[in-house]
Amino acid sequence: MLHNRLPGSGKSSFDLVDHTLVFHELGLTRSNVFLDLGCGMGDYVIAAAEIIGPEGIAYGIDGWDEGIETLKKRSQENHLTNVQAFVISVADHLPLPDKTVDICFIATALHDFIRHGAADGALQEAARVLKPTGILGIVEFKKIAGPPGPPIHIRLSPAELEKLITNYGFKKTKTLDAGPYTYMMVASNH
Repeated sequence: MLHNRLPGSGKSSFDLVDHTLVFHELGLTRSNVFLDLGCGMGDYVIAAAEIIGPEGIAYGIDGWDEGIETLKKRSQENHLTNVQAFVISVADHLPLPDKTVDICFIATALHDFIRHGAADGALQEAARVLKPTGILGIVEFKKIAGPPGPPIHIRLSPAELEKLITNYGFKKTKTLDAGPYTYMMVASNH
């Protein structure tokens, strides 16, 4: 089944974000299980897969068929056997067992999930698949006029983001700059 491409699909924030800092702050290490919800073409998935090594798993989930096909191709080209990618709406039941993911990551996509009614399902699924010690990391554009990024009225302030994730049992542990245009909120799965 083909899924609709959300606005913003294919526009990766990877080059706008200090991904080395982001992965460090998330505690990403060898043998972790990493999940990127709304992964697009998988820039973060590929980078995470290289860090976690063959003992870990890097999952990429997106409803955009072309993005997932690109991720699969890139994984093969880079000889990454630890990448698993699925074409599925982030709001649907994910093909992952309960409490098996160390880090769930959403990079500059939650504002689009909200606009398209997918945020509720995505955050419920994140809470379901994360281990009790799991970490949720969300990168969003700062609430400043762009470009880059979406219009300012769509952007989430850290206060708005914290209020939203609290509704799903997450507790903010820190907020930090992730680049000149972005910030990251890190939350525990309580």
